Amino acid sequence: MQYRHASTRTARLTGAGALALAATAAVLAATTPALARPAAPAPPGPEGMSAASAGSLAARFDDTSQGSFYDSAHRRLVVNVLSESAADTVRAGGATPRLVSNSLADLRAAATTLRTKATMAGTSWVIDPKADKVVVTADRTVDDDRLARLNKVVDDLGARAVLERTPGELSLFLSGGDAIWGSDARCSLGFNVVKDGAPYFLTAGHCGKAVSSWSDKEGGAQVAQTETATFPTHDYSLVKYTDTSVAHPSEVDLYDGTAQPITKAGSALVGQSVERSGSTTKTHTGEVTGLDATVNYQEGTVSGLIKTSVCAEPGDSGGPLFDGSTALGLTSGGSGNCTSGGETYFQPVPDALTATGSEIG
Repeated sequence: MQYRHASTRTARLTGAGALALAATAAVLAATTPALARPAAPAPPGPEGMSAASAGSLAARFDDTSQGSFYDSAHRRLVVNVLSESAADTVRAGGATPRLVSNSLADLRAAATTLRTKATMAGTSWVIDPKADKVVVTADRTVDDDRLARLNKVVDDLGARAVLERTPGELSLFLSGGDAIWGSDARCSLGFNVVKDGAPYFLTAGHCGKAVSSWSDKEGGAQVAQTETATFPTHDYSLVKYTDTSVAHPSEVDLYDGTAQPITKAGSALVGQSVERSGSTTKTHTGEVTGLDATVNYQEGTVSGLIKTSVCAEPGDSGGPLFDGSTALGLTSGGSGNCTSGGETYFQPVPDALTATGSEIG
């Protein structure tokens, strides 16, 4: 089996460290604070814009935007604003303005409060520009006492936050694009990269923490060695090929006899349609639903993640999230499965490249 640059074969722990697969990802509302003023629907605006173009355009409104997202149905960028004058600026810049109640600074402050007062295993939160609030999730492992504490914090945040329950369990998808094997774990390869002219690949940090020596088949000879592994806080590993004959230009295995070449890395945009590949569940599609998410796994807290509606299962950890030829993320964890549905979180690739001094190659 040959490694492909963006193939995703997830890892699977078979010993005492095995991580349980989350159950369903259906979300049940638990607490919904009343909004002082609901976010206005987006008015008609410029259409016919790709997600990539919308992402580039969004950067122009950094001084005006209170959050933005891609409206895929109308192919336009929607920018949240607090005033009519800001709306005029957005409109003149080629995007669609939307009046909201909460400033981005207020929502970030709410996320900081959650981190200070409500960090507990089995919870997550993300700023949702479509909802104009911080969406907090508690999984089935959060008991009544901790749920009461979490409810109190969310209630105190008023219209800035909402609490939801998931009957699943937030967990790492450690178990097997193309599978990569350790002595007691199977993960997915994320993206092939280059550092100082030498071939490497990126995968999940929790995979690199579990495995130092990697093979391209179960029980096979070493083909790569973990160089750095960061988890928790972030979730990425840089792995160096020791057998360069198996290293190839970056591409994602689509499991239909074809592969998607990967030529660059980019930042995800809320509302963007994305695809994931992994050795357990192959390819699945979904949408980006939040950025800069914090997930409190049983094993530790990871921040700065991409939240999506794409499903995944154990063995898909480390696998690639992409949009066409653009690398976006590395599979971290989530809840649910690819039968009943789920939500999955990804480590952004640009951050991993910067931290490791590598580049798509």
